[in-house]
Amino acid sequence: MSHMNGYVQEASGQAKSHRERAVDCPGDESSLVKSPHSSAHMERIQHYQEELKKRREEDSRGKHDIDPNASLRLKKLSQNPKVGIDNPTFEGKEKATKDTFPQDPVAELAELLQALKWAHHCLTDAQSQQDVELIMQLLTKEDFKNAYTIYIAVSQQMTKVIPTSPLTAQAGDLCQEVQKILQSSQHKEGLELNALLTNPHLQALMQAHDSVAGQEMPEESLTQYIGETVKLVRLEKARDTPLGATVRNDMDSVLVSRVVKGGAAEKSGLLSEGDEILEINGISIRGKHVNEVHDLLQQMQGTLTFLLIPSSQIKPAPHRQTVMHVRAYFDYDPSDDPFVPCRELGLSFQKGDILHVISQDDPNWWQAYRDGDEDNQPLAGLIPGQITARTNCYQYKKTIYWYGKSFQQQRETLKKTITDRSQEHQGRLWYAKKNKRQKKKSTTTLSRNIDYDDILTYEEMSLYHQPANRKRPIGLIGPTNSGHDELRRRLLSIEPEKFAVAVPHTTRNSRIHERNGREYHFVSRPGFETDLAAGKFIESGEYEKNLYGTSTDSVRHAINSGRICLLCLHTRSLQVLRSSNLKPYVIFIAPPSQERLRSLLASDGKTPKPEELKEVIEKAREMEQNFGHFFDATIVNMDPDQAFHELRRLIDKLDTEPQWVPTSWLC
Repeated sequence: MSHMNGYVQEASGQAKSHRERAVDCPGDESSLVKSPHSSAHMERIQHYQEELKKRREEDSRGKHDIDPNASLRLKKLSQNPKVGIDNPTFEGKEKATKDTFPQDPVAELAELLQALKWAHHCLTDAQSQQDVELIMQLLTKEDFKNAYTIYIAVSQQMTKVIPTSPLTAQAGDLCQEVQKILQSSQHKEGLELNALLTNPHLQALMQAHDSVAGQEMPEESLTQYIGETVKLVRLEKARDTPLGATVRNDMDSVLVSRVVKGGAAEKSGLLSEGDEILEINGISIRGKHVNEVHDLLQQMQGTLTFLLIPSSQIKPAPHRQTVMHVRAYFDYDPSDDPFVPCRELGLSFQKGDILHVISQDDPNWWQAYRDGDEDNQPLAGLIPGQITARTNCYQYKKTIYWYGKSFQQQRETLKKTITDRSQEHQGRLWYAKKNKRQKKKSTTTLSRNIDYDDILTYEEMSLYHQPANRKRPIGLIGPTNSGHDELRRRLLSIEPEKFAVAVPHTTRNSRIHERNGREYHFVSRPGFETDLAAGKFIESGEYEKNLYGTSTDSVRHAINSGRICLLCLHTRSLQVLRSSNLKPYVIFIAPPSQERLRSLLASDGKTPKPEELKEVIEKAREMEQNFGHFFDATIVNMDPDQAFHELRRLIDKLDTEPQWVPTSWLC
């Protein structure tokens, strides 16, 4: 398996280096890739926030009777580093203003005159001394002193610290929250503030402020990315509607890796795979680990403003835009799959489940819902994709080689190879007393019967409602002594006008009481063999040198009579029956536990040996493993009466409910 091992190692490396993270799915934290610096970084942030909170509590103690912690937005606003007298940005500007523009312009002019006098004594050439004297005369004039004083006053007034960008775009919401807090206040100041906030003019002002702020706030961020093409995206994130996107790290960048169907991002159409996230609500994202982005978005609700660099990748044309319904022919658990790109979004399912595939944009990982879970599953889940093109493979020196298959096909092929070799090994131990020639023949036959090119993972399905005048044939299948033949006889005996059997063909001569077309269709051996070669028989066999078989024409004749045709099938008949246009409904009759099976057979007067009971159960397990994808339903025959009623319920359901059938049947 050198080729397979290489592929697995490569895929494993890719899985580790390109792990995605759903931005708003809790998931299993233990299974995620951890950031090596995230814990220390968070500790520093927490320590800084605690110190900042203490300082602000000391500054505001005794000044207000309104608790800012009563409102989440007020609390966030109070922690804004742009707000408050302890802001180092404002302090720096105020200090610069004081140093640049002193309070006494006359004193400054006097200092300047002293400096000019000192410079005048130091100069040697006459022209320079004359220039300095002119300046000194200008400074001593009263008109100049008054003009300079006015200039200083105006300059100080114009350079006062005024925010050039809005601090928030939710001033209206803040006013409403403050009003709610003030409802219980009896203080004069609180009542006066409440009256101001409820004034229609002030409310209109706040609304206009938020409208302008929503347009101006991004400009401050956009200036940091001059030279790059950026776009601004606003999404509404509600508690009951997840955002529906995954992100991944690419060096210091955080990229949108996948847009998941059913989320707010997909419904808006504003986020695209490959977009780089620069900021979210003004918070820089570059350099953050995907886990930090997840934790950040977990705490955010309402309007999310994304600053993005659009993806430069040319999107390929989507594979399908319509929903495709498939039946799964293997079990899948994302928690056991190291290759799933985002384990939180992985969709688990079992063999036989119907999956609604709504996106095949990624051919390796489809997005799908499990049938019946659409209401409880807001976001689509990830399932392994399936490339439908058939490929060639061969076996050489116990190694399987394949070309062009999807990864899931390769994994299922590997499972089948391991299972078959295990059975081969068990067979060698079981028949250890056989000679070498017999063992070699058995091994060669096993290897030849394995069709590694026909590993089926999904089959496309469609809903079908059987017509009232054309019932689907019911195929009962199970190992010997499972009770499937007894169930068929019971149905025929109770309601012969509703159920029928297909009249078989035979090459033996008719007996006295038999009539052609009633008990059997009596045909010649050459005619039987001709029809057999033409594929007209669902099943056939030879007994005492006579051929017997059930033809598709016999089944069709029973269906055309308006009755339900009952068939007891062998596993080798399933493929032939399904490839016809008869649309069978196959029910697997499974035996119960070994002890219960012994009791049921004993009630019928049978005394099977323990190894015979074990063989029945083992045969049922083998049938379900190899042919379970052909079964539409399964009945465990724990009790004959209960099994009979369950069988009737399944048959009656075909008249009232549409059933999933292969799409190829309806073409």
